[in-house]
Amino acid sequence: MKIAHVALWTTDLDAQARFWADWFHAEAGELYVSKNRPGFTSRFVTLSEGATLELMSLPALPDGPADKEHGGWAHIALDVGDKQAVDRLAHRAKEAGILLSGPRMTGDGFYEAVLKDPDGNLVEITAG
Repeated sequence: MKIAHVALWTTDLDAQARFWADWFHAEAGELYVSKNRPGFTSRFVTLSEGATLELMSLPALPDGPADKEHGGWAHIALDVGDKQAVDRLAHRAKEAGILLSGPRMTGDGFYEAVLKDPDGNLVEITAG
């Protein structure tokens, strides 16, 4: 068994698709416009090794909770290969103003940094 895809609500499909393409070389699929659910649109983005995210939007999508620590998914973690790749992405994220936590060794053995996507969701970049 494997996860087919993970879905993410966003207020700006284009900004999210650009984020995943620019930062992680994801391939963005075509825009889907639902005929059954007015206003619902989505795009799938696929990472180079096959993981797929569905980016979903609605015109009146409410903001998420200000406190990101609540019941539900907490973050997504991407293994970017090695410590040098983590360092490069973290440096670039710092310059872009989206780095939340710089590279470090975690207690569970990961070398990681944490950045924020356009909606403020957490993305861990790791070398495990």
